[in-house]
Amino acid sequence: MLSNVIASQVRTHAPYGGVVPELASREHLQNIVPVVRAAMEEAGSTFADLDAIAVTEGPGLAGALLVGVMYAKGLAFALNKPLIAVNHLEGHIHAVLLEAKKQEQSLALPTLALVVSGGHTHLYVAEQTRGTWHYKNIGKTVDDAAGEAFDKVAKLLGLGYPGGPWIDWLAQHGDPRAVPFGPITVKQKPYRAQQKQSPRLLFSFSGLKTAVLRYVQTHEMGPRIAVRRLALADMHDAKPSDALPLCDTETLNLIASFQRAVVDDLVRKTFAAAETFHTASIVVSGGVAANRELRRHFLAEGRSRALPVIFPSLELSTDNAAMIAAAAWPKFVAGDVATEILTAEPSLSLG
Repeated sequence: MLSNVIASQVRTHAPYGGVVPELASREHLQNIVPVVRAAMEEAGSTFADLDAIAVTEGPGLAGALLVGVMYAKGLAFALNKPLIAVNHLEGHIHAVLLEAKKQEQSLALPTLALVVSGGHTHLYVAEQTRGTWHYKNIGKTVDDAAGEAFDKVAKLLGLGYPGGPWIDWLAQHGDPRAVPFGPITVKQKPYRAQQKQSPRLLFSFSGLKTAVLRYVQTHEMGPRIAVRRLALADMHDAKPSDALPLCDTETLNLIASFQRAVVDDLVRKTFAAAETFHTASIVVSGGVAANRELRRHFLAEGRSRALPVIFPSLELSTDNAAMIAAAAWPKFVAGDVATEILTAEPSLSLG
């Protein structure tokens, strides 16, 4: 990996407590040329050194995806280089494979991949046949993704954006058993009857988010939240540690209990899926994979079951270019190149 330049939009979206699609597209448009230039300079490479261009075609926000796809198509055409289209979710899986190769670890196949981020909570059985990767989607969220739940609860409690790092840091100061959130279950509804996923392997975090809201209301935490929100807004570049003096014991316990409920649900259903589909290993990727409690519980459960669990480095957990290049490589070797009709696919599925 010669370079992996990232242009963060956190400060742009932080005042809104979530991603604003129009602003995301504008930021992509402003940053794509400088980021590519910086990546090439950092790698010490020229465009002539490249074998191919890879780009994310989906899923994601249409405007942001279009900026990348149009730029990549123009660049590939101008350089007469092959263009490789990559599924964003596949990229997250290959972030772990890339990390395994860097650490000279072997990955036992088939593997169960949990992709858990702000927009996705999916389970895939992944295996490789004659160099080509195949994926079967066996579980997913029916409403909020885990990362989205972190963001919304953090916003509800007057914390910063993105919510994951704030909750992760503050949770270590609370009691994760103080608020008895029960196990999360998903009932199969008639309109989901045709879905391939078992209800046991479906995720749902909207109910847990609502439970946090009701706890806040019944315990009259609103005034404390308002004070915390204003205090953090007055700080320049506030960090999770800045919120600790603004959080009482009840708030810290609520944060820790919410995180425990999310982590417990992810661990329980992922290992249930691994047992059901007899996978030889588990890989966990996506922005939420950076959560320390999540890593600790997954690794401990893996050790108790003698089932290898592999995470990417923190750098490769969140969205990045290296994971797209890693997912593109087997496609390039197999001659799986995009055509001139390639466009953004906001709802693109995998498997």
